[in-house]
Amino acid sequence: MKKLLFVPFFLTSLLFAIPALAMEGVGVINMRDAVLGTQVAQDVLKALSEESDYAANIEKATLLQTERQALAEKLQKDGETLAQDEIVDMQRDIQEKGQEIEFIIGKVQAKQNQTVEKIFADINPTLQKILSELIAAKEVKLLLSQENVLFSDPALVLTDDVTSLLDVALAEEQNEQ
Repeated sequence: MKKLLFVPFFLTSLLFAIPALAMEGVGVINMRDAVLGTQVAQDVLKALSEESDYAANIEKATLLQTERQALAEKLQKDGETLAQDEIVDMQRDIQEKGQEIEFIIGKVQAKQNQTVEKIFADINPTLQKILSELIAAKEVKLLLSQENVLFSDPALVLTDDVTSLLDVALAEEQNEQ
């Protein structure tokens, strides 16, 4: 009888021990969040939002979206009383404004992507050094991208650690210059 109780107990304890062993040496990181969470990146992105061309494009897209929405609401509200040619003109205006919004948003996103790529390029040497040191210090044998992980214990996530270490290292680099 004792052997019958021992086997399930042993199997249960083994099942609980395997995940604990499997988590040793594993880390999860969101590189994008780690880099873009730094103060340097925040300052660069803030400067981008204050650039006149960028801000003007955002403002223009917002204005066009407001105009487009007003036209769509008017068309929906007054559609039954409008002449067919007025309806066609309003639909064309809505479509044209939509295309212009898409074009402007494309320009804005291209500028954002260009800025983010520059941030990554500028920070990458420091990031690689910090990752190497952190991997060695925490004895990480497997580092996974958080974007590809469905679930992870928050204790395994290194993103905030990397962001903090990057902030310190980048601040030191700026002070040396």
